[in-house]
Amino acid sequence: MSAIDYTIIFIYLGLMIGVGLYFQKIAGSGIDSYFLGNKKIPWWALGASGMASNLDVSGTMINTAFIYALGASGFFIEIRGGIVLTMAFFMIFMGKWNRRANVMTLAEWMVLRFGKGTEGKIARLICAIAILLSTVAIVSYFAIGGGKFIAHFLGIPEIFGLKPEFTASVIMIFLAMIYTVASGLQGVVWTDVFQGVLILATILIVCFISFSYFFLPESFDVSVPLSGGGYTSIPYSLEEWSNIWPSWSIDMPENSSYSIYNLFGITILFYLFKTFIEGSGGSGGYMAQRFFAARSDREAGLLSAFWIFTLSFRWPFIVAIAIMGIAYGVQNGVTIQDPETVLPFVINNMIPTGLKGLLVAGLMAAAMSTFDSIVNSGASYWVRDIYQVFINPKADEKKLVFQSRFSSVIIVLLGLIFTLNLSSINDIYGWITMGLGAGLIIPLLIRWYWWRLNGYGFAAGIAGGMITALVQKFYFGNIEEYYFFLTVSGVSLSSTIIVTFLTQPTPQTILLDFYKKTRPFGFWGPVKGNLDVKLSDNINKENRRDIISVIIAVPWQLVLFMTGMTLIMKRWDLFFILAAVLPILTILLYFNWFRHLSDEVKLE
Repeated sequence: MSAIDYTIIFIYLGLMIGVGLYFQKIAGSGIDSYFLGNKKIPWWALGASGMASNLDVSGTMINTAFIYALGASGFFIEIRGGIVLTMAFFMIFMGKWNRRANVMTLAEWMVLRFGKGTEGKIARLICAIAILLSTVAIVSYFAIGGGKFIAHFLGIPEIFGLKPEFTASVIMIFLAMIYTVASGLQGVVWTDVFQGVLILATILIVCFISFSYFFLPESFDVSVPLSGGGYTSIPYSLEEWSNIWPSWSIDMPENSSYSIYNLFGITILFYLFKTFIEGSGGSGGYMAQRFFAARSDREAGLLSAFWIFTLSFRWPFIVAIAIMGIAYGVQNGVTIQDPETVLPFVINNMIPTGLKGLLVAGLMAAAMSTFDSIVNSGASYWVRDIYQVFINPKADEKKLVFQSRFSSVIIVLLGLIFTLNLSSINDIYGWITMGLGAGLIIPLLIRWYWWRLNGYGFAAGIAGGMITALVQKFYFGNIEEYYFFLTVSGVSLSSTIIVTFLTQPTPQTILLDFYKKTRPFGFWGPVKGNLDVKLSDNINKENRRDIISVIIAVPWQLVLFMTGMTLIMKRWDLFFILAAVLPILTILLYFNWFRHLSDEVKLE
């Protein structure tokens, strides 16, 4: 890169640190400020922060690889996580359900659901440990992708036998830690807002360049990696590559790393099933944290909608980069071999001086915004759910803030150590989503919809699933993703059900208090029978409306993302179809969901 590019990057880094340190004093007032911003952060800032946190470098490199190697239909593979389709569920009902709980963490939520007794404490502790474990794994995932990306541009050499990617990730994480540790959620959100603006600006510029100056021929080759090492070429026609409608099967070579997606239709249905369960169960981490920090039901819905809208710009950008990577190969007769390197290759070889620095800064912003959200959220589980409850219940705010900052550093160090034995971004991401995620997904789902689930069953399901995920990772690491998911979730489900029925139900008074506060739908007959008839009818009316709305919201989000993709690909036949469907879905959402948003749902 040129001196101009480096100057842009250093200015960006200085601004990030400055904004973060500005909020240091506010964050130091207590853990409510450190982790929730005292619930005074505007909804649009929380939504923009969520978008910036989702748009990470590692995921962008993987998603670009899928589009490059599999064509536009590769978009559907990322229903497993990269599309963040769970946001449709958060927008309609899961966001407000989380906000109504009035807690700081998912683990603290267990006390509301299962009580302050033994079962509530066990569920809280196991949940906190599981989330902390997942946080360390996710830090490793982002460190690998961010390290690969930054090492490529800064030309970092091997130091003391450490890989350049590891050294680069240490540099990036150290800089992000300066403001993350100092300023808590306030600093995280407002730096994310600034970074979000930078990210969107770079996205729009790259999309304009790709759309205006790069045109693919009617046929071309791309390269895909082989399982045993090396690469092979795959021929495509332009119409086939740019077709957004997925086929029931694809024809990757059997020895290719992408051959696991050959049963494409089954894979997509499986990912949709997983997304439905995950969206209906909610999540912990930084996603739930944004809703715990929301000021009202209405703002929980608004921040979700804004989050989805701004995140929709990610996919046209990914398509633009893939097109430029293919065009480079066509023009120069040299195919980019590793699909995961298409993003840095295009930036390094096809982006002009000045804009290159802006784009690298924007993608560094994406990496750092994801990292800071994960670390801040993860630290809250140590402080709120382990240290404050089981180690030092009488700790004052000063000690709690110190623990918040200290635990943030420890989480990062553990994540970096974990990266030393990892190399593939897709492998660690697959394990996080289909392994660790599977260990959480069933108990998180059942907790909302079945009154009989107790804290012992929840804890058993989480523990059984997480242990199975760890055993499979370290002893049976090469099995297919769906087998991985089914095994882990199967152990988790059976553990949950068996232990629940072997132990006593949660007391009715606790269940009634939980239900009246959060008002979920599902199997709550014995609890709802204690409510006033009018109150019960109002809850049922709201729930029916939400169920219909989420059926609209899921295709609405998919169509929104695909519309931008087809525009950049110049597939006008597909673009006009999607552009006609999108307003219809938007109008349906307006009448069935948006116009019913209120600061608090009136139940009486």
